[in-house]
Amino acid sequence: MSITIPDLVTVRARHPEAIAEAAARRVRRPLLGDSGRLMIVAADHPARGALGVGDRRTAMANRADLLERLCVALSRPGVDGVLATADILEDLLLLGVLDGKVVMGSMNRGGLSGAAFEMDDRFTGHRAEDIERLRFDAGKLLLRIDYDDPGSLTTLESTARAIDDMAARRLPLFVEPFISRRIDGKVRNDLSAEAVTRSIAISSGLGGTSAYTWLKLPVTADPDDMAEVMETSTLPAVLLGGEVGDDQEGAYEKWRKALRLPTVQGLVVGRSLLYPADGGVEAAVDTAVGLL
Repeated sequence: MSITIPDLVTVRARHPEAIAEAAARRVRRPLLGDSGRLMIVAADHPARGALGVGDRRTAMANRADLLERLCVALSRPGVDGVLATADILEDLLLLGVLDGKVVMGSMNRGGLSGAAFEMDDRFTGHRAEDIERLRFDAGKLLLRIDYDDPGSLTTLESTARAIDDMAARRLPLFVEPFISRRIDGKVRNDLSAEAVTRSIAISSGLGGTSAYTWLKLPVTADPDDMAEVMETSTLPAVLLGGEVGDDQEGAYEKWRKALRLPTVQGLVVGRSLLYPADGGVEAAVDTAVGLL
């Protein structure tokens, strides 16, 4: 069955079973390919209400446009897979673009951007059993820790249980930790070497086993601190992209340095590649792949 983006609504309305059928026939691959590196495109931001890119507050709100950008990114050589929530991954399944790709389900999206309960980041996305049932390859969760916000404790405990649930199924789980605090009412992530070091130490010790835990980490404010920071854990790690503003070249240079470190296995980047400040998606993705 050949599906295009304009067909998605009709297929969902008339044949919702098509999603499970597409998941069942998807061709899978190992998490790490021959290169031993990972290049994952992330698109789980909308489910947390984070639709903005730079000064475009609703850049990610047009679903057809987002899907087109994702299809282009996934078609580029060296792109291993995608991280997203159920709605987006199921659209991509129906479009038939996930064969031979690593598919990562986003697990906690309850800490809505700008909400009073942002630190109480409930698991409102994929559960471990969903990732197993759909034959996806990994999960991802966001762990922001604010020492002044009791909601962080709920997130910590939920994270530990998610790690246990995924490990029981022998499924990798990518944990994205931050030490965060509110400044003028807005949650800000601390990218100092001390804060990133502490976040790694805390997240590495969660759950009854770390056998299937990966870390998804930011580059520190001073990239030269990364070598010492990454000595905090032996868990494999990937770098996250985050907001890079107009200095795309500066971001590439930070990633390039950090990718040389022994525990860093790849990149998981979203908005900066899907909505680059200059040029098209193809050029941005190809440049990022070249860093690996």
